[in-house]
Amino acid sequence: MIYVEDKNLVIPGQILADDDYYPGRGTFKEGDKICSSLIGLVSLRNKKIRVIPLKSKYVPKKGDVVIGKINDVRFSMWDVDINSPYSGILPAFEVFGRDKKELNKVYNVGDVLFLRVIDVDEVKKAKLGLKGRGLGKFKGGIIVDISPTKVPRLIGKKGSMINMIKNKTNCKIVVGQNGLVWVKGDDDMEQLTREIIHTIEAEAHTSGLTNKIKNKLYLAIDGEIPAEETEEEFVLEKPKLQNFKEELEQEEREKAEAEKETDAETEAEDETPEEAPEEVPEQAGEDESSEEESGEEAPEKSDDEKAEDKPNFYDVIKELKKKSQNKKDKNISYSDNSNNNSFILNNR
Repeated sequence: MIYVEDKNLVIPGQILADDDYYPGRGTFKEGDKICSSLIGLVSLRNKKIRVIPLKSKYVPKKGDVVIGKINDVRFSMWDVDINSPYSGILPAFEVFGRDKKELNKVYNVGDVLFLRVIDVDEVKKAKLGLKGRGLGKFKGGIIVDISPTKVPRLIGKKGSMINMIKNKTNCKIVVGQNGLVWVKGDDDMEQLTREIIHTIEAEAHTSGLTNKIKNKLYLAIDGEIPAEETEEEFVLEKPKLQNFKEELEQEEREKAEAEKETDAETEAEDETPEEAPEEVPEQAGEDESSEEESGEEAPEKSDDEKAEDKPNFYDVIKELKKKSQNKKDKNISYSDNSNNNSFILNNR
């Protein structure tokens, strides 16, 4: 069972939930109850309950990006103030590698750097580095100090809050996870951005903060508050039923029109007269071809000559028998029998 809601303000010792939830940072367990160990805001995430302090100091963690100020220059390192009760050091080899140079000619006391926490030892001393995109020394601008616990609210979901401030003020803004914010732009825009950041810090626990900050920015810069965007009411329309009857009738009409066009084309082809094929003259005999080439017609033969041209019947029979006998002679083979020395005709 839960006794509080998300973003509720709680005090030390206040009961937050029963055993159904898991205790997180800023809480402790007493018996089967989860209680708050500090003054802060409740944060509920997937059955895990924790309390975010209203104000606290930064505790360094490996991988954090922080803004630091050079406090001292030593033989082989710089001491850096990272807005924390724990100190930070920047070793010389993280800047120069194996080269040896005078440290104070590179970074001196008072310089402000954007760094990354490389490692944290057992006493929470942070080892810092400058390897990474955008890391290095800041030039100009101002530093705004806020509580590290309010940094997520300043950034907003997917950077929505900080990007809105950047776009409206045209300022460069870099937020460190240790609660220090670097701002550079026109003097009046730098001061306006400082006020906006402190407003966010003071009202981080309130709802509707994004619209409030937006109106404040527009009023300060443009002199008027932008009109609220009204969302169009979404009306869920009833889906229309498909009329299959009309679709079928349309298909039948299209089919009938296609058949009419086909019939019309067929009739037009039938009415078109066909071209008579060219007659190919048969080849004539040698005499006819020679006569055609010479251009002279052959004279007509007389009846006696025609009778002489007709073959005699008996001569034809005789000729056929002769051809038949020759064919039989070709199919007769002779074989020698060594026993009786006689020839045997074998008809194949």
